[in-house]
Amino acid sequence: MNTHSVNEYSFIIHRLLRCVIKKQDKTDKFNNDKYHQILNAAIKIFAEQGYHNSTISQVAREAGVADGTIYIYFKNKADILFNFFSYKTRRVFDQFKEAVDKADHAEDKLRNLIRRHFDEFQQDPNMAVVFQREALQARHIEEAYIKDITKMYLDIIGDIFTQGHKEGSIRKDFPTGLGKRLILGAVNEVINTWVVAGIKYDLVTMADPLVDLFFKGIGAREQMVESPQTGMM
Repeated sequence: MNTHSVNEYSFIIHRLLRCVIKKQDKTDKFNNDKYHQILNAAIKIFAEQGYHNSTISQVAREAGVADGTIYIYFKNKADILFNFFSYKTRRVFDQFKEAVDKADHAEDKLRNLIRRHFDEFQQDPNMAVVFQREALQARHIEEAYIKDITKMYLDIIGDIFTQGHKEGSIRKDFPTGLGKRLILGAVNEVINTWVVAGIKYDLVTMADPLVDLFFKGIGAREQMVESPQTGMM
């Protein structure tokens, strides 16, 4: 990433976490085991029951704590959901950046990004279910938060496009904005299909075909293909 992108990335991360940090007491919730215990229990309940149908009592029971303990750390159910995604965003985007920086070329950077993205969701299917159901549809997550994390992801892809243009591996005449949203949309759709299918196959194996599609397309341009209807070349 260039200096401007890194600074902007840091600013957005700070903004996403600011509301959470303001609510932290002297024990620092992010380093508190019970805080994470409640978050993980909640996301499991939200995934199984749906956010709307879940209750604080169900979350407390799953976490093995009293109902009142929940309110020591969170204002309400919506606050739990926001805290979960704020914490995950900080951790996951750091890993996205690290994965991208390990590669030298644009294609490999994109491959590392998508593999890391799919792997994160595969390791935490409850997060995947809740994110696809609640965050992407912005039903119970603030619209500003969705815009921020979308911009962060698009900026990472944008930096990959910039390098691809310099290398000559990405066409300069293809609109970068369209390309970024094409990739983001395809990644989200692959994850959504995996979730809807019941999380029954290896999501990470979808990364390579997706990247190959972006860089090679699906048309056989280098050879003439016989038409199945006319039998002509």
